[in-house]
Amino acid sequence: MCGMPQQPPVRSTRTPPSRPDASMSLLTNVMDHSLDDGYAEAAARKQATGAQGLPKTLRAKLGLAAGLVLAALVVTVGAAQARVAAPVVAKERQELIDRIDRETETADGLEGTVDKLRADVGARQREALRSTGGGSQAELVGILSGATAVHGPGVKLVVDDAKEASSGQAGNPRETSGFSDTGRVRDRDMQRVVNGLWASGAEAVAINGQRLTALSAIRAAGDAILVDNKPLVPPYTVLAVGEGEQLSTRFQDSADGLYLNALQENYGIRTSISVQSDLRLPAAPSVIVRTAQPSAGKTEKGTS
Repeated sequence: MCGMPQQPPVRSTRTPPSRPDASMSLLTNVMDHSLDDGYAEAAARKQATGAQGLPKTLRAKLGLAAGLVLAALVVTVGAAQARVAAPVVAKERQELIDRIDRETETADGLEGTVDKLRADVGARQREALRSTGGGSQAELVGILSGATAVHGPGVKLVVDDAKEASSGQAGNPRETSGFSDTGRVRDRDMQRVVNGLWASGAEAVAINGQRLTALSAIRAAGDAILVDNKPLVPPYTVLAVGEGEQLSTRFQDSADGLYLNALQENYGIRTSISVQSDLRLPAAPSVIVRTAQPSAGKTEKGTS
């Protein structure tokens, strides 16, 4: 036995039996884990959202719809209130218009009464002058004071605004009074015209039918020109009784006539002057002297 060679043990080469589905492990893994982690998280979030309420998109739409409904409700309520208040507002507006009309009519009536009283006062003053026995001297005083209507030869001077009044530039001398429209006739322009006519020999002057007296004032109220607090509307027609040709020549050659000509050339103010054979000027509404008193005796020389 010692001499018999020993053979190495024979190792079994048979592999242990494997699982029947070992070759299908990948498919089994796919079936067991059909969703990865991201899908699982999304599914869990969706499930949680479903458990809590409606999706966010649907909730946003419902919120927008609720806001629109609320806005429509507010607009509807406002419109209803406006319809309810409209008759009240219209009634108040009509009452205000009626009140303005009544007050305007009353003011017009009062103004007419004032004009009648002024005319009556003027007539009584003229009658008083005649009754004092002054004769021709009293008539002369009435003419020069404007208390008596007059007629006779003279000149007719028409002054009107420029066709297209333009705004004055900075530093323009016609802007110094606060007016910006250099193409409009101003109160100071009419003052110079009237003073120039008086200085040239006019015996009686009227502007747009308004007789001027020694107490008359030409002023401005905004853009309007006032003569004795009565507004005038352009064109301004100035009638001056005097020696027609001579009066016209003297005025046009005077400083005031040249001033009016400069307004025409530089600012487009329209002027025209013509000699008239017979002009009729009304009497002033009333001439009231509050300060001057007639002297009882001979005129005394004043002391300087």
